[in-house]
Amino acid sequence: MQKIAYILVTAAMLLSFSVGCRAVEHKSEDVTFTEREVLVGATDTAAYMPLLRDKRVAVLANHTAMYSAEEHIVDVMHREGINIVGIFAPEHGFRGVVEAGLQVENGVDPQTGIAILSLYNGNTQRPSDDVMRSFDVLVVDMQDVGLRFYTYYISMLRMIDACADFGREVIVLDRPNPNGHYVDGPILDMRYKSGVGWLPIPIVHGLTMGEIATMAIGEGWAKDAELTVVKCRNYDHQTHYILPIAPSPNLPTQHSIYLYPSTCLFEGTVLSMGRGTEAPFEIFGHPEMSGCDFSFTPTPNAGSKNPPHNGVLCYGVDLREVADEDIWAEGVNIGYIVDAYHNLAMGEAFFKPMFEKLIGVAWVREMIVEGATAEEIEARWAEDVEEFKELRKRYLLYKE
Repeated sequence: MQKIAYILVTAAMLLSFSVGCRAVEHKSEDVTFTEREVLVGATDTAAYMPLLRDKRVAVLANHTAMYSAEEHIVDVMHREGINIVGIFAPEHGFRGVVEAGLQVENGVDPQTGIAILSLYNGNTQRPSDDVMRSFDVLVVDMQDVGLRFYTYYISMLRMIDACADFGREVIVLDRPNPNGHYVDGPILDMRYKSGVGWLPIPIVHGLTMGEIATMAIGEGWAKDAELTVVKCRNYDHQTHYILPIAPSPNLPTQHSIYLYPSTCLFEGTVLSMGRGTEAPFEIFGHPEMSGCDFSFTPTPNAGSKNPPHNGVLCYGVDLREVADEDIWAEGVNIGYIVDAYHNLAMGEAFFKPMFEKLIGVAWVREMIVEGATAEEIEARWAEDVEEFKELRKRYLLYKE
């Protein structure tokens, strides 16, 4: 039987981790983002701390799990005497400094002395049986960006499955979705399920981590663990939430987070998407692109030790001046891929196998090769998006 609880307590009881928001107009849907003070789930200590007392607690978290501007949720729980037996680190590691796809090593958190247990060690992508038996409840707190190929939700769902197998409780401390105000992109064909796409959902799914956990259990996509979601306050899906900390090394700005649904698709092509520059996912290019005034040269940096086209001058497109409102109006913009494909004129060699894992279906590549326009391609996934929106409504914890 599915057991899911949602907890929301009054703000007066709690310390707040607030983030300022600004009101803007959404060009395509006449949506006004409201100005409000958002309180993330981690601030609701009165709601979840009693659930942790006298239990062995494991935490799935990274550097984004901040209780306040100065203090991490693990530090707060440790200070409050919660028995944390281990910290599970997702992609990019517990402190968020590991490059995408690289192995996250086991270790010890120097501030608390708590063991750090990687989810990326070994081939099973889940902890050993002995580790699963070492705790009673798992607390999940990570800042997601609301995209099917952003991997934090996958780490959470793998742990939900493991917790269901061992009868462990799961508590998700929810956080806003900075791309939570819309839904767009093809729904994943499960033939392409991978570590960058785990569920039959669009590229932009419009769900928080708590909502996606609820949906995954409710739809049978994840095992039936006992789940509690500690909700955000002063948040709905039209809240313009500014992340207080970069969620991963190659999404350093809010603008890059908005462009990411479209520009991440270049990871499945021969182009550079700006890794190894100061503007990853805000620029793209290739050494042989023509007719471009903008150029850049990728070089190793903290976010990418060996970026595509390392040390080679690339010509391309700079999206840093595109207004946020225009990005929201466009949604997933396949036009960037279509234009680059025709510019390079190299046929199928333009694509890598990774492209299908990211876009989620086979027919987008096929339509591009056949000469379809961006508008024709985006129109094909529109009906699937509308059907998913109806399914999504069943699991929303916040007003649309």
